[in-house]
Amino acid sequence: MARIVLGIGTSHSPLLVLGGLQWELRSNDDRRNKGLNTLDGRLISYDQLVAERGEPFTRESDPAGFPALAAKAEAALDRLAAQLKAAGPDVVLVVGDDQGELFSPDNFPAIAVYRGEELVMKPSEHLEGMPPWADRKFWSGYRMDLPHRYPGAPELATELVHGLIREGVDVTSCAGVPDPTQRGFGHAFGFVIERLMKDVQVPMLPVMLNTYFPPNTPTAARCHEVGAKIGRILTASASTARVAVVASGGLSHFMCEEQFDREIVAALQAHDAVSLCAIPPEAMLSGSSEIRNWVMVSGMIAHLRSDFTEYIPVHRTPAGTGIGLAFMTWR
Repeated sequence: MARIVLGIGTSHSPLLVLGGLQWELRSNDDRRNKGLNTLDGRLISYDQLVAERGEPFTRESDPAGFPALAAKAEAALDRLAAQLKAAGPDVVLVVGDDQGELFSPDNFPAIAVYRGEELVMKPSEHLEGMPPWADRKFWSGYRMDLPHRYPGAPELATELVHGLIREGVDVTSCAGVPDPTQRGFGHAFGFVIERLMKDVQVPMLPVMLNTYFPPNTPTAARCHEVGAKIGRILTASASTARVAVVASGGLSHFMCEEQFDREIVAALQAHDAVSLCAIPPEAMLSGSSEIRNWVMVSGMIAHLRSDFTEYIPVHRTPAGTGIGLAFMTWR
């Protein structure tokens, strides 16, 4: 049987690529954002947010404090990378969201498993609507500066597809990237390769969720259910692989909802499936939608114990826009 030997959750925010001295660039983006998502499902502008909530985070949003927060996040990422290396996995299964990189609005599966021989990254010059600060050096932090190629795990992935079908999950199967100038793997997977897997040269098995794009975004309950089924399928597998599983993305953004995040972190630590499955869809819009990736991984790792958590609320503006950076491991 395959064994899940480590669980990891990591944010993959641009803040983690830019560095603390450049975080203010994202603050300016927030002020221009017309679609800041509230926990009750509304999308509002920055001016509307100020009118509703005021500007209670003036001290927390002082750019002078950003480098210290960035250093704290980097230390957490170093710890995750060290634990991944120490676990000695044969395969790293990553649950991530696709944001129009491999898929498009014309063809967007709710849940997909990639069973190709290799992953091919989508170069950044083929992305549209990117801010001016997102240069090639920035995209190298996501391995999206070139069409880099990394090994997949086709045999285990194919077995996972068969198992999910038997378990009543009509999952999409993907088997290749024929032209990375058109479609390829994106930031959710490239960040894990760049930041966590430098010393772990093993295949990746991508599981892709449509978190961002309605109408076929899975519920939190469905994510947890499918995650539990993935865990059972791996345990029953003919493979003897040691598997590390990674949730890539999250937590709340582009408004930092600290209390909401801390409740989710507590549920993840305790394997509180009831609370995780009850997260309402309207609270998982835009960037916060990536919380689904963590819920799915939680379903896979009920046998593991939470042993490290770092949560960093980042308020980039006085009104509280930003992100809840989170880093966790289960062993």
